[in-house]
Amino acid sequence: MQNFSLFDIIGPRMVGPSSSHTAGAAKLGHMAWKIARGDVKEAELTLYGSFATTGRGHGTDKALVAGILGLAPDDARLRYSMLLAQEAGVAVRVAFSDEEPDHPNTARIRITGADGKVTEVVGASIGGGNIRITEINGMAVELSGEYPTLIVRHTDVPGVINDVTSILAREKINVAFMRVFRQARRADACMVIETDTPVLERTRQLILEWCPQTTEVFTI
Repeated sequence: MQNFSLFDIIGPRMVGPSSSHTAGAAKLGHMAWKIARGDVKEAELTLYGSFATTGRGHGTDKALVAGILGLAPDDARLRYSMLLAQEAGVAVRVAFSDEEPDHPNTARIRITGADGKVTEVVGASIGGGNIRITEINGMAVELSGEYPTLIVRHTDVPGVINDVTSILAREKINVAFMRVFRQARRADACMVIETDTPVLERTRQLILEWCPQTTEVFTI
C-alpha cells in the first residue's frame, strides 16, 4: 500500500487556483531566480503542453513571473506579478508553444541579468506543487528543490567527484542525494548534490580552490 503524507492530501500553501499550474509554476520561477542569483533584468518564458493550453486561465504565466521576481507560491502579490515586474523594470516576454514536451506542465525560463549574463532553466510541475528541474544552461540535470542544493560544473576527469565529496565530508555536510551528468567523456559535466544542511560560502570557495577541474560552483 502506498503511503501519503498530509502534504500530499491537503496540498501546498499557495495562491490558487491550481497546485500544478499555479503553485508549481511559481516554484519553477523561484528556482530559476535562485539559479540566476536573483539578478533578473529580462525574462523570456516559454510554456509547453497543458501549461500552454490552459496557462492563461490558471495564471501560469503570472505565477512564473512572480517566481522570477523572488516571490513564493503563497505570496498574495502573485496575481499582480506582471505589474510588479513592470514597476521593477523587468522586461517579460511570454510565449505559448505547441511543441510537444516530455512532461505536459513544462516551462523554459530564460533570464538575462543586469550584467548581460544569461541563465536558462527548464523544468516541469509534477503535481501537488512539486517540481523537477531538468536542464540548466543546456546541461541535463535533475533536482527537486526540496533540499539545499550544490551544483558543480566541471570537466569529466577521474578524481573530481572524490575531491568535491571529500571537502563536503570535512565540512560535516551530509549528502542526501547526488547525481552526476555529463555531455560526453572528458567533456563538460555537472554534479547536483542535495544536502541535509545548506552549503556555506566558505565550502563553495574551498571547492573552487582545491578542485581545479571545476568551472562553476553555486548553491540554491
